[in-house]
Amino acid sequence: MKKENDQFYYIGKRLFDIFGALVGIIIFSPIMVILSIWIKIVSPEGPVFADIPERVGKDGKLFRMLKFRSMIPNAQAWLDSRPDLLKLYKKNNYKLDPDPRLLPGALVYRKTSMDELPQFFNILKGEMSLVGPRCYYPFEIKDQLKVYPHAKKYLKDVLSAKPGLTGLWQISGRSEINFDDRLRLDAEYARKKSLVYDLLIVLKTPYVVITGKGAY
Repeated sequence: MKKENDQFYYIGKRLFDIFGALVGIIIFSPIMVILSIWIKIVSPEGPVFADIPERVGKDGKLFRMLKFRSMIPNAQAWLDSRPDLLKLYKKNNYKLDPDPRLLPGALVYRKTSMDELPQFFNILKGEMSLVGPRCYYPFEIKDQLKVYPHAKKYLKDVLSAKPGLTGLWQISGRSEINFDDRLRLDAEYARKKSLVYDLLIVLKTPYVVITGKGAY
């Protein structure tokens, strides 16, 4: 019975993802076009999409997560060349506030998560889901588990699900949550396997996005 329920969940979730991604692309395509033009205006020397390291997907498989570029070209190399900022970046859950690498206007579309709209295409490809765990960098997991070794017990559950455009971590505080609490929330989500739960998270997401709570 459990196996049949899991099959129903995964089929239903995939259909939900495809439908949601197609609707999202149709609704937000004007914003995506405007953002693409804006990025080329304020930073013509760089690409429209962020040139970032691959992320960890389901079962530990690496993939390229699409995201509108919100930083100067070679932002990671720029940060790596500044040990003081790099140390602060790692200490602050891989975030800087304020981040000196941001492009003009980038704070607006980052706070409202508009930079993540291209991930609808990752969802169509089956690399991501509308709802799922946070999408982590491999080095982020490695470094943070040194700080929070007890969080390793959550990792298997987290990697059993596709990373999501939104998730329990996002509606619970986003960047304000420590790594160990994020993993705990992600593991809690992955164990539930509930389409109703997915729908509730999707319905709660717009408020978090509009208010920009926990984003920077």
